[in-house]
Amino acid sequence: MRHVFVIGDSISIQYGPYLKDMLADRYGYDRKSGEEAALTNLDRPMGANGGDSSMVLEYLTLEHNQGTRYDILLINCGLHDIKSSLTDGSKQVPPDDYRNNLQSIAKLAQKMANDVIWIRTTDVVTEIHNARCKSFQRFGEDVLQYNRVADQVWESFDIPRMDLYSFSRTFGTSAYCDHVHFTEEVRRLQAAYIAGYLDSRF
Repeated sequence: MRHVFVIGDSISIQYGPYLKDMLADRYGYDRKSGEEAALTNLDRPMGANGGDSSMVLEYLTLEHNQGTRYDILLINCGLHDIKSSLTDGSKQVPPDDYRNNLQSIAKLAQKMANDVIWIRTTDVVTEIHNARCKSFQRFGEDVLQYNRVADQVWESFDIPRMDLYSFSRTFGTSAYCDHVHFTEEVRRLQAAYIAGYLDSRF
């Protein structure tokens, strides 16, 4: 039985239980630990929430130094990177830093895992997000830009990409339960999409 390990933001935390169940008879499943802590505030990454690319890089660096190995490693970061300050519009992780972080993540991941798969960052509907979230902003055009950066990085390392962005967009604006997270039904469908991708690949 192959084993899947997930490092991702709150989107992955929410589809995670469905994915674990769907993979149960074919794959082992684990993720960055601390789901209870992560659920206390999904906008402030802690515990199982992988956070932005700097946090993912820090986590993988620590794990690499401890000799951790993965079988199938699923990675995503981006939604926290694109957070924009209400005061000056600056990004939590600017695009150039995002690119550099992803390049370092890719190098580490290929050393640590038999197979690495990147999951493209899900969309932000600017009007919905910024009407419902008052502590920071996100913009749909930034998701597009950061996904382009990620596509370029992962392609350069010959690492496959799972297009959860396009898949999730097919459900329209009714898919959102708040500013950026998805309804239970969409979470289940996202998990089914990921499980189907893994089955088709392995």
